[in-house]
Amino acid sequence: PRSRNVRSMEERRACEERLGQVVEKMKKEGIDMSQWRLGTFQRTICPQCEGGSTEERSLSVFIREDGTHGNWTCFRANCGWKGYTQPDGVPKAYQAKKDSGNENESDQEVKANQPVKVIRKLREEDLRLEPLCDELVTYFSERMISAKTLRRNNVSQRKRNNKIVIAFTYRRDKVLVGCKYREVSKKFSQEANTEKILYGLDDIKQARDIIIVEGEIDKLSMEEAGYCNCVSVPDGAPAQVSNKLPDKDHDKKYSYLWNCKEYLDPASRIILATDADPPGQALAEELARRLGKERCWRVKWPKKNETEFCKDANEVLMFLGPRALKEVIEGAELYPIRGLFNFKDFFPEIDSYYLGIHGDELGIPTGWKCMDGLYKVVPGELTIVTGVPNSGKSEWIDALLCNINNQCGWKFVLCSMENKVRDHARKLLEKHIKKPFFDARYGGSVERMSKDEFEEGKEWLNESFHLIRCEDDCLPSIDWVLNLAKAAVLRHGVRGLVIDPYNELDHQRPPNQTETEYVSQILTKIKRFAQHHSCHVWFVAHPRQLHNWTGAPPNMYDISGSAHFINKCDNGIVIHRNRDPDAGPVDVVQVCMKKVRNKVIGQIGDAFLTYDRITGEYKEADEAIVAKVVKQQIRQKSTSYQR
Repeated sequence: PRSRNVRSMEERRACEERLGQVVEKMKKEGIDMSQWRLGTFQRTICPQCEGGSTEERSLSVFIREDGTHGNWTCFRANCGWKGYTQPDGVPKAYQAKKDSGNENESDQEVKANQPVKVIRKLREEDLRLEPLCDELVTYFSERMISAKTLRRNNVSQRKRNNKIVIAFTYRRDKVLVGCKYREVSKKFSQEANTEKILYGLDDIKQARDIIIVEGEIDKLSMEEAGYCNCVSVPDGAPAQVSNKLPDKDHDKKYSYLWNCKEYLDPASRIILATDADPPGQALAEELARRLGKERCWRVKWPKKNETEFCKDANEVLMFLGPRALKEVIEGAELYPIRGLFNFKDFFPEIDSYYLGIHGDELGIPTGWKCMDGLYKVVPGELTIVTGVPNSGKSEWIDALLCNINNQCGWKFVLCSMENKVRDHARKLLEKHIKKPFFDARYGGSVERMSKDEFEEGKEWLNESFHLIRCEDDCLPSIDWVLNLAKAAVLRHGVRGLVIDPYNELDHQRPPNQTETEYVSQILTKIKRFAQHHSCHVWFVAHPRQLHNWTGAPPNMYDISGSAHFINKCDNGIVIHRNRDPDAGPVDVVQVCMKKVRNKVIGQIGDAFLTYDRITGEYKEADEAIVAKVVKQQIRQKSTSYQR
């Protein structure tokens, strides 16, 4: 018996030591009780939120009787602070037992006895509510709310701390569920541990249209405008929209929506009339996320004077009257859903298009009159350019860019993987200065560009063009090109992007993706880039190997890879150079418009240009030459059909 008493004394001392450590650690967290009770939940003021404006004793504190741990949780919706602590000398046997999950029944009972909010059932007689005094009736009348509306909504008063406060009763099926108190000075409090529901819940039972406001007085104001199908949230608005939408069990702040789900589900239209300030708009977003934006509408509060807007429903009622408040509700707009629009959202852009404010609504001329009737350059479109090798696709695009730069001052970013930088610079300079770069045989008797012209041309190159170059051995991906092009748009204000050619890009694709799906994907990315940044994109794609080629221009469907090249582009162009001396001069270039999506800027047809080999310029071909080329093409087709 004596040894047993010794062990009991040792256990008691160890327990007291553990309890002392737990209490000291809680005090360091700011939790200091006047009297500590073990094995039960105690309530005190939270040191983090200080109980809010009502100094609510919202912090639940628990210390296990054997001193092995303590924990706390604040149950205020705007706080939620919680924590856990244990002494340094927790017995190893207990810790091992806890880690292994082999706790005894008493351990499990304490673990199960975590802080759980018990819902109070209120009784009318316990609240000692009274009818509103004349003073408060006058207060409401000054806010344009009648005594009739107050009686219908059971608005009462109560004496608390030698003050008379307004009591808003929350009811479901006419049964009292909660009560919220408001001082005239706008200090709020409410009955603790009651179920959170919407204020005025019975007014929306089986309602198809529902109005949700931010405060009880706003709900009463809506009734003065003739809308009884209105409820108010019980807890006000958050400071900002939460990053993540929690699941139902953890959505404590908006538990009233889940508690009233059977009342809200039948509604086909929910008008969110929250306050106009940032917290009110954040509340509208949080409500819409939970209720479904597809059935939500929002209001736009009117001006109450020349400089200020009304903040909420009661301000509209006070300053503008019930008719104005009714007009606000009747004028509610659909709540915006990302990616879903009305034409009205684009009316300013459509107006600018109609009025020609931007000046490029009808497209930018190409610089060749014979082409302007077939094709013009529109910001935000994708042009696919193809043609058999050595037809002059890149040369023609360079000449087009020079013409546009000369007319409109556009800047361009060039991703031309087949060209060396110095060769590309030479070609552009020759087209700009209209003189050969070298004093070489191809220049004939034409004088080479002078040193001054060369220096001026370098300045022009630097101001008008930017380059996308892959500096290592790997091939660039389309995402890499578009990211750099985006930087060029934002940093340098470029209006056009050239990707030349398609087969110089990295085309690694997932094993389960077909080439057709891949081409569709990258063309969609390019089109989105063009539209988002109002940047025209020229994309050069080679045709597949043509067997038994007769020398006629290829078709857009001949492009290697997929028919999506013609399906998804805005404009499809085939560049074809005459190679038959019998058909006409070999410097004749045929520009075939095979697709024009926008009839405003062009149409399908052919234009003929002549290529100046000395300067790289393209000029309009004479009518006689054009007639000869067309006649020869007709003859070739006839021969082909006969075969």
